[in-house]
Amino acid sequence: MIKAVFFDIDGTLVGFSTHRIPESAKEAIGQLKAKGIKVFIATGRHWKVINNLDGLEFDGYVTLNGTCCYAGKDRLVYKKAIPAEDVRRLAVIEAGAGAFPCIVVRESDMFINCLNAETDEVFRLLNFPVPPVRDFREALEAEVFQLIGFFREAQEQEVMAQLPGCEATRWNPLFTDIVPRGGSKRVGMEKLLGYFGISRAECMAFGDGGNDIPMLEYAGIGVAMGNAGEEVKATADYVAPPVDEDGIARTLRHFGLVD
Repeated sequence: MIKAVFFDIDGTLVGFSTHRIPESAKEAIGQLKAKGIKVFIATGRHWKVINNLDGLEFDGYVTLNGTCCYAGKDRLVYKKAIPAEDVRRLAVIEAGAGAFPCIVVRESDMFINCLNAETDEVFRLLNFPVPPVRDFREALEAEVFQLIGFFREAQEQEVMAQLPGCEATRWNPLFTDIVPRGGSKRVGMEKLLGYFGISRAECMAFGDGGNDIPMLEYAGIGVAMGNAGEEVKATADYVAPPVDEDGIARTLRHFGLVD
């Protein structure tokens, strides 16, 4: 029996064209909650820039791809920072000719070292607030839980080779999320399920991006959205219609979780 459902945000709960949760998904989530089924967010976003849930409240939040996890809005259940030595190595890269735009995400804030046409495109796509621009060296002053590097896949191997304590999880050709090695939405799910006393077999997860793959593989039922890439669909137990075609509600109805 399903007791918990995890939802990615961008491309899963929220369409890229509307930046809104479909009304059908809102109604379905309401039905889940009414039945006592826990509902969770699992996102790469920092909690400060989760700005597109239309006031819906969830039982917990896996943020920053699993590196900061909360029960309710503010009870920190788990966190894992990027090794300080890796942040120092990246500061050297950012001070040289190989510099690229990078968002530094800390527990309570975030900033970016510079902007360009590609960062502007991504912020428009995601309806994402533009972080303040600061010197990258400020990343050395406090724990960092995620880095968002604006470089393409061809450059990824070169950059990541210099960050041995990290791994990259990409869901867009223009940037990649950099998290501590061993960090993922799967880890965040595991921590929240443990906190609430729910087994992995009793949970369902919805996602559409490469960073959702570990979550979909771990869940009792992993659901890829119809707008997901083929690699994501291949790891899922079920492929839903796209987000903007009522994919969430139709899939929950298919599994008998809502009316």
